[in-house]
Amino acid sequence: MAIKNVEQLQDMHLDVLKELGSIGSGNAASALSELLQCNTDIAVPSVKVLDFSDAVNFLGGPENIAIGMLISISGDITGMMLYVLQKSFASRMTKALFGSEIENLLEMNDMEKSFISEVGNIMGGSYINAIAALTGMTIDISVPVMTVDMVGAILSVPVVEFAQVGNKALFIDDSFKIDGGEIKSNMILVPEMESLETLFTRLGVSG
Repeated sequence: MAIKNVEQLQDMHLDVLKELGSIGSGNAASALSELLQCNTDIAVPSVKVLDFSDAVNFLGGPENIAIGMLISISGDITGMMLYVLQKSFASRMTKALFGSEIENLLEMNDMEKSFISEVGNIMGGSYINAIAALTGMTIDISVPVMTVDMVGAILSVPVVEFAQVGNKALFIDDSFKIDGGEIKSNMILVPEMESLETLFTRLGVSG
């Protein structure tokens, strides 16, 4: 059965995506640990299929200010990844590296923005490299395009992208522990449906 939208994904598909997420997140935790020079652990990610309205509420509501990082995927599979990071995540990152926390996301300086963008690049690369390694596919990602805005505005980009295939998205909830303190990152994966079907075929998962 051809997968026409994410609502058709079955438990076995979500299990595969969760396993890919676990490998990618583990790679990201190792890379962040090296970058920050501190102990970084990762829990098994939660993979959900959510309505965009539910995703917005999960991320603190439409007016909650957060960081959005959009990464384009190209090569053997195409689509986009959207990381949504809360102030608590960004503050933990900057405190670990610079010794100071971010008080207001809208007032980040250029150094903080550059650093958080690099963190997004590392996390996105870790996830995509996990997929490429397991499937043997060639997959490239763009440099993250970072924005600081209300969650409702940030999620308007994948809403438009998903318009033709439904109003639900793959929502991946990661939980990191950095020096014992827990923080979360959330990723919305927006693959083209043909690419998603190609991915499952490479991994031996039929519809």
